[in-house]
Order: sequence, then C-alpha cells, then structure tokens
Amino acid sequence: MKQQRNLIKKERNKILEELSMSTWLITGVSSGFGYEMTKQLLEKGDKVIGTARNKNKVAEFIENYPDTFTCETLDVTDVPAIHKLVDGSFEKFGHIDVIVSNAGYGLFGAAEELSDAEIDHIIATNLTGSIQLIRSSLPHLRVQGGGRIIQISSYGGQVAFPGNSMYHATKFGIEGFCESVAQEVAPFNIGITLVEPGGARTEFRYGSAQVANLMPEYDENPAHSFLNMLDPSNGLAPGDPVRMVSRIIESVDQEPAPMRMVLGSQALANTVSTLKARIADYETQTELAASTDFPAGE
Repeated sequence: MKQQRNLIKKERNKILEELSMSTWLITGVSSGFGYEMTKQLLEKGDKVIGTARNKNKVAEFIENYPDTFTCETLDVTDVPAIHKLVDGSFEKFGHIDVIVSNAGYGLFGAAEELSDAEIDHIIATNLTGSIQLIRSSLPHLRVQGGGRIIQISSYGGQVAFPGNSMYHATKFGIEGFCESVAQEVAPFNIGITLVEPGGARTEFRYGSAQVANLMPEYDENPAHSFLNMLDPSNGLAPGDPVRMVSRIIESVDQEPAPMRMVLGSQALANTVSTLKARIADYETQTELAASTDFPAGE
C-alpha cells in the first residue's frame, strides 16, 4: 500500500511539474540571443522547440536535454517550411506558450553597394520570415486561448544609421507589422512584444554580419563607418546577452504584454533623442499639414 501511495505521489508530482513548464518555439537557436535563450530556458526546466539550419551547432542541447529540447531544421526564407513547422509543432505538443521570432542577420554597406540578391535575401529572412512565422502561429494561439509572441527587433527599428539601410528597412517594417497585429489579436489574449536590443557581444556583430562588396567611392564616407564598429579591437559592444535574454524571458509574465522593450542604456538614449527630434520636426509642420485640408464647412 505504501509503495502504491509513493507511486501515486510520484506521478502526481510529475504531472504538476509538467503543468508548470512552459513550451517555447524559437527560431535561430544556434547562436546569439536564440542560443542564450534556449540555454536559460532549458536550465530552468522549460521545453524548447528550437530551429537551426545546422543541428551540429546545438549538439549539446540535443545530448543534454533529450526530453525537453526538440531541434528542427528550418531556413526561414522557405515559407512553406515555416507553415509546416508551426502546424506540426502545435500538433505534436498540443500547447505552445511563447513564439520567439529570432532568426535574422545584419547586412552592411551603402545602398548602392548592395546586390539584388543580398537585398532579396535579407528581406526574406528578417521581414518575410518573421511575418510568416507570426501569421502561421496566430490560428493556433487563438484556438488555445492565448499566448505570447516575442519578435526580436532592434533599436535599429527606430533609429537609422548610414551603411545599414536594408537592415533598418526590415526592422522598421516588422515593427509596423507587429504593432498593427498586436491590436488585432489582443482580444484573443495574444500578446506581442517587440524587443529592441542595442549592441551586444554576440555573433550577430562579431561573426554573422554580412558586408557588401564595398566601393572605393564610399571610402571616408559615413556609409563605411560601420567598419569600426565591426572591429572588436575598437571596443566591444556594451550589451550583455545573458542579462538581455533574462529580461526577455521575464517579460512573458508581464500583463499586459509590453509593446516594446529597449535593452541597453546606450540604445535607449539614442532612441529617445531620435524620437524627440522626429517629434520636434513634425511639430514645425502644423501649418503645412493644415494647408492641405478642405476649408471648414466644405
């Protein structure tokens, strides 16, 4: 009888433990924020469905967390593959609490220096891939009664620098998409958060960043100032990816979901000063804007 009670207690504790676990679907877990987020979540006992183009880069997670980590191969430029992955994940796990759209990269160079292929690929990865991941998730989150979507953006979704035009185009674009969709799905208890990190010591800056075929005409031009930033000998980025990821994970417990999270004091200062200057410029246009309206009563 005692043995039976112990078995029942053990089974009950197992069920309670599983109920307290959250399930996350994260794209791009082989490096950067995706890797660190997966690491922290697995260490605290949550389940992670992580996507990567190369499973060898997450071999330690596969080996050490066979019951709580599932690795799926995905190239986010393959839209049918995104739909298949999301549908299959919800079918297999039943309930997914958090969707993290993280896969992406930086592309540097003046607009004239970028090739058509480079432009198409960064849009397909950073913008279209993120849009389709979110769209694919919405029907499932709505049916299950809610959930949280985290879109990894950048303070470069608010502030633009020379030599980074297409990266900014994708981040400004995904911010507009998410801000609109957040209003559409709030009645379904689905929260969306845009995460806007500043510079961090990850592979994004010091490994995966892509540089266009640079033209000598742009030497000594602001468009090439990014070369100093990409060189670690000029000083490392101030952002700690471990602390940044911890704040992102904590945000899923906030109600309502924060629309935006700026991570990094430097990023926040630059964002605030940019937005203040933008507002000041708009406020000078009051007469111009009104001059294009029909006169009152017409």
